[in-house]
Amino acid sequence: MRSLSPDEAEAWAKVTATIRPLSRDRIEPDQTIEVSAEEPPPRPRKPAAVPAPKPKPSRRPEPGTTLDGTWDRRLRSGSIQPDRVLDLHGMTLDVAWTAIDLALEQSEARGDRVLLLITGHHRPGATPVQRGKIRAAIHDWLAVSRHAGAIAAVRGAHPRHGGGGSLYIVLRRR
Repeated sequence: MRSLSPDEAEAWAKVTATIRPLSRDRIEPDQTIEVSAEEPPPRPRKPAAVPAPKPKPSRRPEPGTTLDGTWDRRLRSGSIQPDRVLDLHGMTLDVAWTAIDLALEQSEARGDRVLLLITGHHRPGATPVQRGKIRAAIHDWLAVSRHAGAIAAVRGAHPRHGGGGSLYIVLRRR
């Protein structure tokens, strides 16, 4: 772990000043922030004379428009059997992310269409910051993963498959 440079600390202070905490407990600013030594160093910026590349238009369809009505009805009724099940109970964020990435890779290689991801239910009384971290991060993880182009949709699971504590990840046909 290393300490932040003065420039990094200043940038971090600006970012944290704009954040509202999820819980009502006051969060005291931390004077020292450590960053893992495994993180790559910041990439150098290109010279100003080189024009920045134009962003490519996204080919991904809007969420919710990738499945036809038959798929959605079958998912809602629970009549689809998942090709693969991944249970994330007891995993840390890092271990869960690695497990999800590996499961998606294997599912794509095997030609699976539906992956059931068991994240667990939020326990009443527990603050969202302390419980449900994996569930809260899933959609963001999937959107930026290397498998994002292979994912047709993410839907809540039928009670038979875990209900609110599980998700279906529907992969595109190859």
